[in-house]
Amino acid sequence: MAAGESSFDVVSQFDRQELVNAVDQATREVRTRYDLKDSGTTIVLEDTEIKLHSASEMTLEATRDVLLQKAVRRQLSPKIFDYGRVEEASRGTVRQTAALRRGLSQDLCREITRLLRERMPKLKTQIQGDAVRVTGKSKDELQSAIALLRKTEQDRNWPVPVQFVNYR
Repeated sequence: MAAGESSFDVVSQFDRQELVNAVDQATREVRTRYDLKDSGTTIVLEDTEIKLHSASEMTLEATRDVLLQKAVRRQLSPKIFDYGRVEEASRGTVRQTAALRRGLSQDLCREITRLLRERMPKLKTQIQGDAVRVTGKSKDELQSAIALLRKTEQDRNWPVPVQFVNYR
């Protein structure tokens, strides 16, 4: 980066500790809530996914709602959960896996790069793995780029939440 230039990275990540806390709170609520207490419901957090297991689709859906509520309360985007299909498990129970989304896909990186090159030609963009680095001389332009990306994320309903880090 040349002298007098500023930059930031566009990423998609989440605070793992907040997710651990949300899962713990959801598990606690499921154990004590009247309609879920004896449903044998479990929520298991693994490295790249969360496994939900419950007595019926109805209790599974209620469990998903509880988990989502706890996650949102801890500033985690609902977009980090990529729910698979509901599967039948042993003894009439059901299970579902939610993959945890982290990082920008190559397609989304290209879309962000293309958008910034079209709308803000003075800024330079560079794809770095699952993130995009945006560089420019003016901090005001970088602020405008962040605002543009926030608006575009909502308008186009990107599959992952984006954050802006390493602003310098």
